[in-house]
Amino acid sequence: MHVPNIISQVAQVLVTLLLAPLLHGFIHRGEERVQRATGPSLVQPYRDLWKLFHKELVLPETASVIFLAAPVLAFAAVCIVPMLIPVLTDFPLPQSDMGDILGGGMILSIASFFILLAGLDSGSAYGGMGASRAVMLGILAEPTLILVLVGIALLAHTMLPFPVNHLLASDWAVFWSPAHVFIVCAFFVLLLVETDRLPIHSSTQIEVYMIEEARVLEYSGPLLAIVRHASMMKQFILYTIFADVLTLPWGLSHVGSLVGEFGALLAIVVKFSVIALAVIVVETAQSRLRFFRYQEPLAASFLLALLGILAQQFG
Repeated sequence: MHVPNIISQVAQVLVTLLLAPLLHGFIHRGEERVQRATGPSLVQPYRDLWKLFHKELVLPETASVIFLAAPVLAFAAVCIVPMLIPVLTDFPLPQSDMGDILGGGMILSIASFFILLAGLDSGSAYGGMGASRAVMLGILAEPTLILVLVGIALLAHTMLPFPVNHLLASDWAVFWSPAHVFIVCAFFVLLLVETDRLPIHSSTQIEVYMIEEARVLEYSGPLLAIVRHASMMKQFILYTIFADVLTLPWGLSHVGSLVGEFGALLAIVVKFSVIALAVIVVETAQSRLRFFRYQEPLAASFLLALLGILAQQFG
């Protein structure tokens, strides 16, 4: 049974919307299991979101309309990206030509920018601290992201995700080339950075370390639920780009049939489980660094991306 392209595109957004908390729960449970703890349930993120949506909304006295609008705008921006990338199909859908991988990255950056503005607008010292630290990490991560995109463009002669997927899925020489391996390693480090998996205690609420928690510390109730869900969706999107475009470009629907897209959904579960386990192993195996050594993994990813470009040019 053939599925209309517009329905497939809506399905890609819904898959991202509905499965993002499950991926988040899998990672948290996996981390606890590796550390020999029981860990929360896989569906605990869904319960947390449900609970936050039913709590009272409390706003800082100094907050303006920016504080109210930022979570909604960030959530809307994150919902656009699944239209541009291969989530269930390996062929472009009606709105997929709105942008390439660079465009998707810019949209995710816009979402982060709205949350950054909200942290500053709250008037809290923690919000300003978290915003400044997030910008500092972004400044160090942007050069690596640019080099990764340049490496992809040199490798596939395009930044559109679908041709890159087709090339890597069909050409084993390109897939196992040193340039591709270096780019994958560089993007993996970026994945750790962008999903708050740096080897520092950045996810805690301890003042000395916290980054992401500081930006949203003043949010509560439904607005906090929207911010949390947008963050989970961003993580899901980055996993999708890493899996379906760069590392595991197989298992997507070729013709847009109902069976093919259901198979692609099952493939997502398998591929994301493999990548999440790799992230869990890397995160738990390495020792926690002092906060001001956060630049070390970013410097390593920059070097890997540069090696990927050099390997492509001179290999």
